[in-house]
Amino acid sequence: MSGVSTASTAIERCRKLAGFSQDAGGTRRTFLSPPMRDCHREIAAWLEPLRAEVQIDAAGNLRGFYPAAEPNAPRLLIGSHLDTVPNAGAFDGVLGVVLGVALLEALNGKRLPFGIEVIGFSEEEGVRFGTPFIGSRALVGRLDEELLGRRDENGICVRQAIEDFGLDAREIPEAVLSDNTLGYVEFHIEQGPVLDALERPLGVVEAVAGLSRLEFTFVGRTNHAGTTPMDLRHDAMAAAAEWITAVEHEAHRVQDLVATVGALTAKPGVVNVIAGEARLTLDARHGSDEVRGRAVDTLIRLAETIAERRGLTVRHKTLLNQPSVAMNASLTRQIEEAVRRAGCEPHRMVSGAGHDAMILAEKVPAAMIFLRTPHGISHDPAESVRVEDVAKAIDAGSHLLALLAASPAIQRRTDLA
Repeated sequence: MSGVSTASTAIERCRKLAGFSQDAGGTRRTFLSPPMRDCHREIAAWLEPLRAEVQIDAAGNLRGFYPAAEPNAPRLLIGSHLDTVPNAGAFDGVLGVVLGVALLEALNGKRLPFGIEVIGFSEEEGVRFGTPFIGSRALVGRLDEELLGRRDENGICVRQAIEDFGLDAREIPEAVLSDNTLGYVEFHIEQGPVLDALERPLGVVEAVAGLSRLEFTFVGRTNHAGTTPMDLRHDAMAAAAEWITAVEHEAHRVQDLVATVGALTAKPGVVNVIAGEARLTLDARHGSDEVRGRAVDTLIRLAETIAERRGLTVRHKTLLNQPSVAMNASLTRQIEEAVRRAGCEPHRMVSGAGHDAMILAEKVPAAMIFLRTPHGISHDPAESVRVEDVAKAIDAGSHLLALLAASPAIQRRTDLA
C-alpha cells in the first residue's frame, strides 16, 4: 500500500469515528458515553488482525498491545484521546490513535525489541465533568477519590459513569503504567496556524506551554449615562477596555507570549447606566514559566495603574497556575531525526494547548509530533488535514520506530531519559 493510500485510509477512519456521536447533526463524544463503545469496537477491529491484544482498562482507555520480539521487553506507547468537544472536527485526538494503528500495520508483522501499545484515552477535553485528562491521569496514578467523585450536569459522578459502562472502578490501580514503559509518543494536529503559515507539514513539540488563568474585577461607580459628565465618571467598563488593550500590547511585546481576555461581564449591564463593576478573565501562556510569571505580574500592575488613574479599585484572583512541561530531550531528538528522514525540515515549537503527553511526562519520557492544521481551524467541523501531511507523519513514525529499535538504550532495556 502506498504512502498516500495509507494516509487516505487513516483519514477515512477518522471520519468514520466522527460518526460515532451523541448528536445526530455533529460530533460530540464525551467520557464513556454510548458512542465510545462504537469507537472501541471499530478500533479493536483494526487491531485484532495485527495480533494485538486489545482491552479496555478500568478508566475506559482502549489499549492495544503489539508484543515485542522477546517476552518481558519494554513497551512504547503511541496514542491520543478519543473524546471530543461539542460540534467537533474529525481529527483532534482521534488522528493520533489512528496513526498508531497505521504504524503497526506498516510493520507487516515484524516484531521489534520493544512492544508497542496503541492507546486511545477515554477523556482529555474535560467536557463532561469539567476536569480534563481523566484517561491519562489513570496511567500515572492520579485518578483519586476527589476526581472520581466529580459529577456531570445530570448528577452522575465519574465512578458511577465507569460502573455504568460495565467497568470496575476498583481496578483503576491496574491501569497504572508498568516500570518497563519505554516512553510515550503522541501524534496530534497542531490546532493552530503556525505550521500552515510556515508551509511545514510536521512540527516537533519541545514543550507544552505553562498556563495562568486569573479573574480581574474593576469596581467604579454606577451612575446615569445621560447626566454624568465624562470627566466625573468612574466607569468600570472603560477601565476594563483600556486594560484589555494593554493585555494585547503586552502579548505582542513579549516574544511567544499569548494572552487572551475571553470573558467580560458588566454590572448592572444596562444600556443607559455607567457600569459600576466589570469582571473579566485573563488566559496567559508561554513555554517559559519565568517569562509567563513576569508577564502576569506586569498585567496586574497595569490593571492597578489604570484603576488608580480612573479613581477605581481593582482586585484579582488566580484560578489556575499550570507549569510548562518539557518533552523528553532524547526522545524529541529521535523524533527530529525521524522527521528529517521523512523528507521534512523539522520545526521545533511549543504547544499552546494541553495534551495527554504532559500528563504522561510525569512518569515516563514523552514527546509529540504535530501535523499541520490547514488554516489553523480546530474544534470545529471544518477541521481538516492534508493527505500528504498524514503520509509524512506515518513515514516519520516508521523511521522513529526503526531508530528506537537500533538505539543502544533499547538494547540495554533502559528508558530514554
